[in-house]
Amino acid sequence: MRVIFMGTPDFAVPSLEALLQHHEVVLVVTQPDKPKGRGKKMAFSPVKECALEHEIKVLQPAKVREEEFVEELRKYEPDLIAVTAFGQILSEDILSIPKYGCINVHGSLLPKYRGAAPMQWAIIDGEEVTGITTMYMAKGLDSGDMLLKGEVEITPEDTFETVHDKMAVVGANLLVETLQKLEDGTLQREEQNHDAATYAPMLTKETGHIDWSKTAKEIMNLIRGLNPAPAAYTIYENEVLKVFRAEKTDITAETEKCGKIVAVVKKGFVVKCGDGCLLVTEVQARGGKRMKADAYLRGHSMKVGILLQ
Repeated sequence: MRVIFMGTPDFAVPSLEALLQHHEVVLVVTQPDKPKGRGKKMAFSPVKECALEHEIKVLQPAKVREEEFVEELRKYEPDLIAVTAFGQILSEDILSIPKYGCINVHGSLLPKYRGAAPMQWAIIDGEEVTGITTMYMAKGLDSGDMLLKGEVEITPEDTFETVHDKMAVVGANLLVETLQKLEDGTLQREEQNHDAATYAPMLTKETGHIDWSKTAKEIMNLIRGLNPAPAAYTIYENEVLKVFRAEKTDITAETEKCGKIVAVVKKGFVVKCGDGCLLVTEVQARGGKRMKADAYLRGHSMKVGILLQ
């Protein structure tokens, strides 16, 4: 099958590599190069790096809706366009190009968590199971007919990083299986229950701001869902302090204000929450490196009684 692949981040690389083992990938489309690091050197997307390693032509349109780009796609006469975390919304003109349509690898069990950040929000919301859905792409946001699904467990120890890596593998395998069923005529499509749809909006900086009045479990889920990036954070002495790990503690402080540091112990510092306390065990100060909280405390005088904002 002649396939055009569209994708950008690390999450999409296993999908591209899986397609290359079973189909003819005639073109890869990815987002434009972006400046990265302190030197702001232009960097390729992970998908572009993979495509170049396999000597596949790469296009990087700033806007896929532009007529000139759409006409360029038509020249490749694809049987199918496969999309995994591309980063731009495809126009109806593009959706109509391939013989067998456009199939998307989406990081949730649709119709739950439509939108830009399904994996992160599943963890933040305390879900114990998430997964991948392959779907036909349609005009609406992640609203097309569903094809295949694969579940992924979210354990209490999982972070966005670990769930992301598990999901990327499941997504790649499910994409290959979807195309195989499409070729042999056994692929079934199922309309989504749009009334049951939920939304996973794009993450903003404010998403990560810890509200210490919430329960310990809610705060831990937020920390896990944003680890390693963009990271949950609190304000300590007017500076952002990123928080990467925290755990429950038996220390109690029922009469203290939420957000107050109520103890400093060997592993880190204890903060009052809405229903108890949390022991913060891994942090990163502004301009510093990510480190265990005990190492951070050796260089910072964090005192009991300080109120985190």
